[in-house]
Amino acid sequence: MLIRFLAVCALSLLAACASKRIPGTDIDDNSDTRAILAVMEKYRSAVEARDAQAIQSLVSNDFHEDAGTPNEPEDDLTAANLGPYLATLFQQLQSPKVELDVRRIQIGKEVATAIYYWKVNWRMPGLNPRPQREAELEQMVFRREGDTWKILTGI
Repeated sequence: MLIRFLAVCALSLLAACASKRIPGTDIDDNSDTRAILAVMEKYRSAVEARDAQAIQSLVSNDFHEDAGTPNEPEDDLTAANLGPYLATLFQQLQSPKVELDVRRIQIGKEVATAIYYWKVNWRMPGLNPRPQREAELEQMVFRREGDTWKILTGI
């Protein structure tokens, strides 16, 4: 009986020491992960709203995307050209619907990464009359700037 009681006490102690998780995820529940998830939700809703300015406000001044072509800088996106690029793109898009399923967030002192599954549906009548779909695993990188997190890459 004493052994069972001690085992229950030990398990209770271990459970109390375990970090809290955001409900429905394996992501630690703390102010940084909540802030990063909030930025990602703002990004998701801005894409659906086709709001280039809202996305521009979420990125760092050091934002950079190489479009998968590191040796071709002419197609790179930066904080300076992201807004005009998105504004042009969004004029061609109709009805974007975005789902983000965040799988993991790793937080360092000043930089954090989020691994997420991105599912998007949209129409682009000037390119193809049929609805388009894309789904893939992505990584978004953030940097702490003051008391906020800004996107460095991964949109």
